[in-house]
Amino acid sequence: MTELDSILHQVKKPARYTGGEWNSIIKDWDKTHIRVALSYPDLYEIGMSTLALPILYELLNSQPDVLTERVYAPWPDMADVMRARGIPLPSLESQRPLKDFDIIGFSLGYELTYTNVLNMLDLAQIPVLVSERNDSHPVVIAGGSCALNPEPMADFIDLFVIGEGEEVTIELLDSLRDWKHKGASKRELLRRLASIPGIYVPSLYQVAYGADGLFKSITPMVAEASPRIKRRLVTKLPPPATKPVVPYIEVVHDRGAIEIQRGCSRGCRFCQAGIIYRPVRERPQEEVLQAAGELISNCGYNEVSLMSLSSSDYPHIDELVAKLFNRYQDQNLILSLPSLRIDSFSVKLLDSLAAHKRTGLTFAPEAGSKRLRQTINKNTPEDAILETATEAFAHGWSGLKLYFMLGLPTETTDDVEAIITLVDKVSTLGRKTKGRRPQIRISLATFVPKPHTPFQWVAQESEEQLNPKHELLKQGLRRKEIRLSWNDPKVSQLEAALSRGDRRLGKVIYRAWQLGSIFDGWSEHFNYQNWLRAFTEAGLDAEFYAQRERPLDEPLPWAHIDIGITQAFMKREYKNALESKETPDCRYQDCSACGLQRWQPACQQKYQSLIQSKR
Repeated sequence: MTELDSILHQVKKPARYTGGEWNSIIKDWDKTHIRVALSYPDLYEIGMSTLALPILYELLNSQPDVLTERVYAPWPDMADVMRARGIPLPSLESQRPLKDFDIIGFSLGYELTYTNVLNMLDLAQIPVLVSERNDSHPVVIAGGSCALNPEPMADFIDLFVIGEGEEVTIELLDSLRDWKHKGASKRELLRRLASIPGIYVPSLYQVAYGADGLFKSITPMVAEASPRIKRRLVTKLPPPATKPVVPYIEVVHDRGAIEIQRGCSRGCRFCQAGIIYRPVRERPQEEVLQAAGELISNCGYNEVSLMSLSSSDYPHIDELVAKLFNRYQDQNLILSLPSLRIDSFSVKLLDSLAAHKRTGLTFAPEAGSKRLRQTINKNTPEDAILETATEAFAHGWSGLKLYFMLGLPTETTDDVEAIITLVDKVSTLGRKTKGRRPQIRISLATFVPKPHTPFQWVAQESEEQLNPKHELLKQGLRRKEIRLSWNDPKVSQLEAALSRGDRRLGKVIYRAWQLGSIFDGWSEHFNYQNWLRAFTEAGLDAEFYAQRERPLDEPLPWAHIDIGITQAFMKREYKNALESKETPDCRYQDCSACGLQRWQPACQQKYQSLIQSKR
C-alpha cells in the first residue's frame, strides 16, 4: 500500500486519484530517458473530458524513450489531507511525485484555473515562482488557448507553447534529449528552446510600464528570444486519439470523441476560438469512419461525439453521419454533434442521430436584435431562428435551450428587449405544438472581451450596468415554460481582467492563491473578496483591466504573440462592428485578408484572386 492509498478513505470519489484506468499507459521509469507529467488544472471529471490531453498523451508515449503520465487538480478535501500528511502530489499512472519528472505541462483553457496551477505546484512541493526554482526542479510548461496571452502567468511558467502543440512538442523533446545528454543548466536549455518557433520563455524578456500605469513594451534580453512569437499550427490534422484512457467513474463527457474539423471561418467578432484556431482544416471522411471503429473497439464506447467549432459546417456532414450509422449499425452507435448552427438542416441532422432521444436542443443566437447580431457578425436571420424552433418542436423535441450574451459592444435597452420579443415568438411556436408543452431555457452569459479578437479594445460592462438588464429579462420572461439563468458578473469581471492582463497580475494571482482561492470557476469556491484584496495589495484594479476601453494605438500586453491575424484586420473588423457591417465567411466568399494569407498557401491563392478582382 502506498502512502496515498492510506488516505483515500478520507476523501470523496477516491477513484479520481488511483489511476489504473483502461488504456492508461505504464512504462518502466528506469528505462525511459524523459519523463513528462501532463497536468490539467481542474477536477478529474473535467480534465478527462477534454480532447487536448489524450492527443498529447498518445503522441508523447509513442516516443520509445518518453514516459508520459497524467495528473489533475485534487479537490480541496484531498488537497487538505495531502498537505496535512506531507504527501507530494503524484501522477496517476505510477504514483510518482511530480517533482521527479523532467517536464510538467499544464493545459490552460480557462483563466479561472490559474490559482489551481499554483496549488498543484505547491502540492507537488515545487516552488510556485519561476525565480525560486533551480536546476533540480522540473521544467514547467503551459499551452492552450489562454497561453495566447501568457503574461499574467509568466511568473509561474518556465515556457509557453504558443499555438498547436503536435509538431513543436517533438522539436522540444529533441532539445531536451540533447540537454540531458550534455548535463547543461536549465538556463541554457531555456535559451535553446526559445529559438524554436512557437516557444515563449518569459524570463528572457524585459517588460516596461509607463508612468501612467500603462503597459509599454516587452523586449528580448538574449539573442535566442524573438521579438515576436509566431503561433504554431499544423497544416494537416494529426491522427485522432483512438485509444484514450477510459475512466472508472462518470465524467462530464463520458463518450468517445473525434475532432472532425479544426478552426472556424464564420468570423464571430466576440469569439476568440474562431480567431486563434484559423484556418479551417478538415479530417477526411474515411479517417473519421476508421477512428470511430477504433474507439468502439478500444474503449467499449457506443457513443461518439464529432467535435468541431461548427460541426454542421463540415462538408457533407449528413453523408458522414449516414456512413457512420451504416458501417457500425451492429454496435448500436449513438452520435452527438455539438456546436451546430441555427438552421433547419441542423434539426434534421440531429433528427437522424437518435430518433429515440428527444430531450432538448441547444442553439446560440447570442443577441436578440438583427442589428446587434450584425455587430458581432453572427448574421443569423430571425426567420432562420424561428424556422429552426418550428422544425424542432414539430419533430418532438421536448426542450430548447438558447444562449444569449449581455453587455455586447453597442448594446442598448432595445437590444435586450429584443431578446424578450424573440423568446416570446419561440414560446408561441412551442405552445402551438401538439402534445407535451416544450420547455425553453434561456442562458445569459456576460460578454468578456478577449485578446486577439476585434473586441480586444472594448470595455466590459460593470455589474451595475448589467443588473438592470437582468431585471428587465426576469420581468419580461416570466412564463411557466421559460427558465432563465445567468452567470455571476463578478466571475466574468475576473475572467476579463485575467484574460487581458499584463505581467503585473502575477502578484494578484499569487496573493489570491495565498488567501485560499482555488477552483475559482466553481461557484461554491469562488471568493470575490480574496481577489479584491489581492488586487488592492498589489496596487492594481480589476476595473482597469476589465472595464476600461483601450485606444486603438495603446500597446497591448499580448501583441508580441503573433497568431497570424493582423492588427489591421482586427481594427477593420472593430470598425465594421461599430457600423454593424457584415464580413462574409471566407470559405464561401472572398478572402477577408485577415493575415493568414502570409502563412497558408490556400489563403494566399484566394487572396491573390481577391487582389486581381479589384484591379
